[in-house]
Amino acid sequence: MRTTGTKDAVSVLVIEDDDVIGRHVEAGLRSNGYTVTWTRTGGSGLVEARRLPTDVVLLDLGLPDMAPESQLRHQPQSRSQDESRFPVLSVVVGLIEWSRPKGRGVRQEWSPEELLANWTLVDGDWDLVANKSGATRLGFSLLLKFFELEGRFPDVLEEVPPAAVEYVADLVKVPATDFAKYMLVGRTAEYHRRQIREALGFRPSTVADEKGLAEWLAVEVCPVELVEDRQREALLVECRARKIEPPGHTRIEKVLVAARGKWEKTFCARTIARLGEAGTARLLSLVAEDNEAGTGLLAALKRDPGAVGLDSLLTEITKLNDVRKLGLPDGLFTDSSEKLVAAWRARAIKMYPSDFRDTAKDVRITLLAALCSSRQAEITDALVDLLVALVHKINARAERRVEKQLTAELKKVRGKEGILFKLAAAAVDKPDEVVRRALFPVVGEKTLRELVAEAKANEKVFKAKVRTTLRCSYSSYYRQMLPPLLNTLGFKCNNTAYRPVMDAMKLLKKYADVDGKTRFYDAGDEVPMDGVVRAAPCARSSPATTSQAPTCAGRSTAGSRSWRTGTARTPCCTTARTAP
Repeated sequence: MRTTGTKDAVSVLVIEDDDVIGRHVEAGLRSNGYTVTWTRTGGSGLVEARRLPTDVVLLDLGLPDMAPESQLRHQPQSRSQDESRFPVLSVVVGLIEWSRPKGRGVRQEWSPEELLANWTLVDGDWDLVANKSGATRLGFSLLLKFFELEGRFPDVLEEVPPAAVEYVADLVKVPATDFAKYMLVGRTAEYHRRQIREALGFRPSTVADEKGLAEWLAVEVCPVELVEDRQREALLVECRARKIEPPGHTRIEKVLVAARGKWEKTFCARTIARLGEAGTARLLSLVAEDNEAGTGLLAALKRDPGAVGLDSLLTEITKLNDVRKLGLPDGLFTDSSEKLVAAWRARAIKMYPSDFRDTAKDVRITLLAALCSSRQAEITDALVDLLVALVHKINARAERRVEKQLTAELKKVRGKEGILFKLAAAAVDKPDEVVRRALFPVVGEKTLRELVAEAKANEKVFKAKVRTTLRCSYSSYYRQMLPPLLNTLGFKCNNTAYRPVMDAMKLLKKYADVDGKTRFYDAGDEVPMDGVVRAAPCARSSPATTSQAPTCAGRSTAGSRSWRTGTARTPCCTTARTAP
């Protein structure tokens, strides 16, 4: 408990458990001539309210120990008449929200509560400004509070919020316009800065500090944060934590550049060490002069897949196999953030072979490694997407062909249009009549039954023809994608519900290189049907029918980002080892 103020002033009891809020409220009231008693618990506040002649109570309703509002309102009435005078109770909910502006720039808009919390002179602050007057008094006070908030001094007077100038000017009893007369450079300003640093326990930065900060940034910040403004914010926060006045703007930029350079060298050295001599040689050959094969592969890696079709699928398979021949080790960037690798990939994909040759060797290797590693995963994703889209395209094309054929046959049947017209007219003329009385006299029950039977027969015919068309398309054209596809992509699933799909994939791989004229599996092979093929027209199935398996649930692919464990596309699957 603490009491401050003059004898005849209005007495205010502050019950607040937060030291920061309580200290600022006390200082603000005291500077305006109030006598303040500050307690930190509800129990002690209740005791002081009964003991002292209190005029106003400022109460925090969120006290952890108790909620004394009701007790303050219902005090015992056994005291004398003077003692029974109840204090004026001002219940304050969330009186002040303690906040500090973030970043290099200072907020220019402040609420009265924020000004009270952040810009009020407290405790020893008044001792520092006691021997100062006029513009010097106001300027020193604003520099002091600015440094407390930002951990640095303002570069120009305009950085200090006008609302704060007005507020502090009222506290120190100096016109706010005098702040424009304060000089931020010169002997007086240097003396004031030294006073403030000593009072707050700070010291100026040195060359050794800048080197240490650059090392810290290179190790702790640059690997995970690529945005320059956020790196700068982290540097200022670290300076504050070390009780160091940040260097000037130019020096800060040099520290940031040095830190990024250190991290880049570390990142490149680590990548090259993991690649090994053989890996680095293969990557460098991609941009070597007079190496058309390497230049062609680099150009192909940058291209996106074409339209959905067999040619695009085979092209992506070839591209993926070519990039795998580079032999990039697993986990090349496993401990690097995805943002970092994506930034190096974006930088590399815009460069021509001559641009690569103009960079330093370690940077060149790392750029190529980031590009090839990222594109390997992206090509795998594109390959799986192409496969799924192609299977859907085959299905849709077969259905369109059969629909067109059956529609043409339907139009050849005579009399159906007239029957439909008669049915429609009878239904409109007698909407409330039962079917037997309204429709049967017009068309006849037998005719209607024959139409229903014919429609059902057409549906069966439609499904059968779609299956036949699919089988023909696959056997005569699309089957050529199966061997390279199964040899390139690796599939695995740990969900037992999808085990038939994985068994079907294994069986397909066994027959991938078999002549397309082979229509049936060996008698000793177990052909999974349930959970793989939606409808089986016969007991035994051919490789063409089972080839629809990739469109089912087994879609977890090795080396993929989208089709991997834990993604939205494959929530229950795990990836397999990379296929050769």
